[in-house]
Amino acid sequence: MTPATSLPAAAPAVPGARARWLHCPVPMPDPVRRLVCFPHAGGSAAFFREWGGMLAGTEVHTVRYPGRAERIDEPPAEDLRLLAHAVANAVEPLADRPLLLFGHSLGAAVALETARVLERRGIRPAHLVASGSRNAPYPGRRDHGEAQEDDDETVVTRLLALGGTDPELAADPEFRDLVLPYVRADGRMFHTYLPRPDDPPLSCPVTTVVGDADADADLRPWSTLTTATHREHVVEGDHFYLVPRPPFALIEAL
Repeated sequence: MTPATSLPAAAPAVPGARARWLHCPVPMPDPVRRLVCFPHAGGSAAFFREWGGMLAGTEVHTVRYPGRAERIDEPPAEDLRLLAHAVANAVEPLADRPLLLFGHSLGAAVALETARVLERRGIRPAHLVASGSRNAPYPGRRDHGEAQEDDDETVVTRLLALGGTDPELAADPEFRDLVLPYVRADGRMFHTYLPRPDDPPLSCPVTTVVGDADADADLRPWSTLTTATHREHVVEGDHFYLVPRPPFALIEAL
């Protein structure tokens, strides 16, 4: 999408459409606030399925990206901004309670763009947590033509190096046939998502969380992407630090 391309208008709130984009593992009748979780590249809503009910007073919703899991019959997203706009349409009706957005790696960028869409509509998230992302200048643009040329072994090796993927499962041919197409699609989308001069800063506070052994963290100048406060927490672990140690205490303290 070029800068001249306008985003579609907000879609009306339709419960069925919201269920297509969001899964709520443990619905609450009267939550104090809501947390929307955005998975990493190659990830699905199931990555956060254990988070429901783990945060006092917080109703958890997990984002269902197209092209995988319950949406495997749909094509994967190609434009991160359009993806975020669709997610914002689903999230907007949940804004009758304070909204926290939690994105991991690719999910941090999708959460950023979703927050921008919501703020343009007058909805200010209570907080954005960018996990697996470090406050740093943008890296140089990766040549995504090379990424498209990667063979299956190279893609699988990269997944295993990041962590979060079981080696036995990654060796299964059926797993590769099912998963690698949307892993590649997510990678292309992520690496062609570039900042624009007219991108507005957020007005909500941002917290970044990064593992002390994470050499693959997303790099983004978060301290300049909001007019509110920014704090960075360095925790023990690699890119998938949150698998053994979910940052529940940090989230509850926000």
